[in-house]
Amino acid sequence: MGKFLEYCRHKDVDLTAKAYFIDALGAMALGLFASLLIGTIFQTLGDQLGIKAFVTIASYAKQATGAAIGIAIASTLRCKGLLLYSTIAVGIAGNTLGGPLGAYIAVLVAVELGKMVYKETPVDILVTPTVVIVSGVLVAIALGPGIDKIMTALGTFIENATEMRPFIMGVIVSVVIGMVLTLPISSAAICLAIGLGGLAGGAATAGCCAQMIGFAVMSFKENRWAGLVAQGLGTSMLQMPNIVRHPQIWIPPTLAAAITGPLSTCVFHLENIPIGSGMGTCGLVGPIGIFTAMPDGGTMMWVGLVLVCFVIPAVLSWLFSKIMRKTGWIKAGYLNIEC
Repeated sequence: MGKFLEYCRHKDVDLTAKAYFIDALGAMALGLFASLLIGTIFQTLGDQLGIKAFVTIASYAKQATGAAIGIAIASTLRCKGLLLYSTIAVGIAGNTLGGPLGAYIAVLVAVELGKMVYKETPVDILVTPTVVIVSGVLVAIALGPGIDKIMTALGTFIENATEMRPFIMGVIVSVVIGMVLTLPISSAAICLAIGLGGLAGGAATAGCCAQMIGFAVMSFKENRWAGLVAQGLGTSMLQMPNIVRHPQIWIPPTLAAAITGPLSTCVFHLENIPIGSGMGTCGLVGPIGIFTAMPDGGTMMWVGLVLVCFVIPAVLSWLFSKIMRKTGWIKAGYLNIEC
């Protein structure tokens, strides 16, 4: 076992949870953003504005989803040359048979096996692509359909539970997905992997927006306009080091999420598509997703979108943080970030 682990280190095979569940999962999300997400935005713009060129762009971008996931994960795991390029085929197979999660697993297996043989033979130009593509595609064939069924069933279960118990599930989905967004893992990748849409998707969006807008507003005293933009349109993950040092700063936006979640499900009945559910206000993808899911939502949809995604989380998080500052739970400097 010792020799095997030493060989893994020699071949840059990083057998750690961080590599697989933080770095690779985050890379999968970036691959999705660079293909499916952009495609969805152009599809919405094309449909609403009647611009056929945008619809064509959307089609090609969406077709590239598997390839984008493959190369994003491989590059993040420090693959180069033939090893990197061979994962494109694996990503396509994995995404076709098992969705984004199927691509994620197939690419991980293919990359690590490929690293073992990369540049180890005189005929590397044949060996590396063969090992990567064959192993990855076989994993996709073996596991992909099952993964797709499990993820679809899980997403359907959460969506049905939210429709049957919109208040309690609105709270749970909003709080959990919102907290995942702030953690160093990808809420967007998770929501897309399980196909979290509909009312549950709306609740997830509410939770993500509460974290991003909440931290942006409650830390304005420390971080000013740069922090407002970096967190409100970027990511609340910037506060993660501060949360580790002072966990209580997570209370205001999380309480806000517990309130905006059921408001989304019970009052405004907001829905979202899976690719937008876990994004929050990052690049305004969450609100765009709501509009994509509810193009005929009318005035109520727009009122709910503005209140749930922006106004209410800003007001509540500021109010809760104000109380905590006065009681000494949050002190000066607790919310400082590098931006």
